[in-house]
Amino acid sequence: MTESFPLSHDAPPLAGERHALCESVLLRRVAAGITPLLPANSAILIGLSGGVDSVVLLHLLHQLAPRHCWQLSALHVHHGISPNASLWADFCAGLCARLSIPLHIEQVDIAPLRAQGIEAAARRLRHAAFAARPCDFVALAHHADDQVETLLLQLLRGAGVRGASAMPLLSGRASSHRKVRPLLHCSRQEIMAYAGAHELQWIEDESNADDRYPRNFLRHRLLPLLGEKFPGYRDTLARSAQHFAEAGGLLDELARIDAAESISENTLSVATIKALSLPRAKNLLRYFLYQLGAPMPQTVQLDDMVNQLCAARDDAAVCIRFAGGAWQLRRYQGRAHALRALDEFDRNLSMSWRGEAELAWPALGSCIEFRQGVGQGVSLAKLQGADISVRLRQGGETLRPSANAATRTLKNLLQEHHIPPWQRDRLPLLYCGDVLAGVPGIAIAAEYQAEKGEAAVRIALVARHD
Repeated sequence: MTESFPLSHDAPPLAGERHALCESVLLRRVAAGITPLLPANSAILIGLSGGVDSVVLLHLLHQLAPRHCWQLSALHVHHGISPNASLWADFCAGLCARLSIPLHIEQVDIAPLRAQGIEAAARRLRHAAFAARPCDFVALAHHADDQVETLLLQLLRGAGVRGASAMPLLSGRASSHRKVRPLLHCSRQEIMAYAGAHELQWIEDESNADDRYPRNFLRHRLLPLLGEKFPGYRDTLARSAQHFAEAGGLLDELARIDAAESISENTLSVATIKALSLPRAKNLLRYFLYQLGAPMPQTVQLDDMVNQLCAARDDAAVCIRFAGGAWQLRRYQGRAHALRALDEFDRNLSMSWRGEAELAWPALGSCIEFRQGVGQGVSLAKLQGADISVRLRQGGETLRPSANAATRTLKNLLQEHHIPPWQRDRLPLLYCGDVLAGVPGIAIAAEYQAEKGEAAVRIALVARHD
């Protein structure tokens, strides 16, 4: 191995019975914890940094995989922060090659996210890299000491019950990659002992010794002092985190009760927020945001959200930005909407359609789908040979939605269909030449509607497949 970066093999080797005991106890404990959670033939992606924790995790799962027909692969995220980053990637590649475990190295650019802080930016890029890989489960090397450090950091940041909850052994929704933490009940000392027993090698990230980072400060300076006075602090703080998790579960149950008649089509009834006590209203709003995958706002922001939703005039355009401006909470017709902030757009946007199945529509961060059908949609015959384009609303547009209806203004139709004001100027309008032929999801001009049995094009606005 190269000596250009720290390569560790520092754990004291164990001999004889003590060696065998270390192997069997840790392996059995990990197997007992995760075997009921991971079905046979599961595809498991291991997060491999090259540090001792992830190397031990890789070694353990490599032993357990044949027993359960698990399909292992590994992911190393090359952040490029350290001058040794490429050497770490080489180390991981060599380790996985020796174990015949497929490895994907994802090189990311942290520079655009540095304003979030190096640790937060790196974590966000890792999560994105995991989400992009095909697997059933992502295996992470979090252990008992990580649990304690995370709890203390969250409390020092003023986190609520959810933030102070324990990291679970298994997390995530069944519809996406689920995260499993096989080492969660193992201490750092036990992991080091296992690495020594198996004469494993790993890399040391030089930044782990820098106590300017909050987690390193806790690890190297505060927790050793805490251990002198309270040697059992890992277990007691882990219990506290579990209590927070249980309390969080109860709050979620309460929120689900409140949400049953107040959350519909990803919107929240403001009337319900007004009727609840302030703590209960905030709990429901947190639950609503969490269900949409939105970041949790700070306490002051959450108070402001409840206040503005409930106290603003009925005709007021409520828009509260949070998560650094990346998300917005809006109110329309008595309901709260949470959405990612929309990018600026070219108000002269115009795109030609030449028969594509899909067109990106940047004004709404979405796509326009064109699907051929029969009898429903825009008449294909009337589109063929014509100059077909998709444009933005300019004002004054009119459309006759059916043969027996009067011509209506587009403004009136959008209001009638309860289209929120922030979407109206961003909707795609389908033009045949200079004639408005339809608005996806709203109406098709009577003269362009397909007859029964006639070839047609159905047009819909859908979320972008990123």
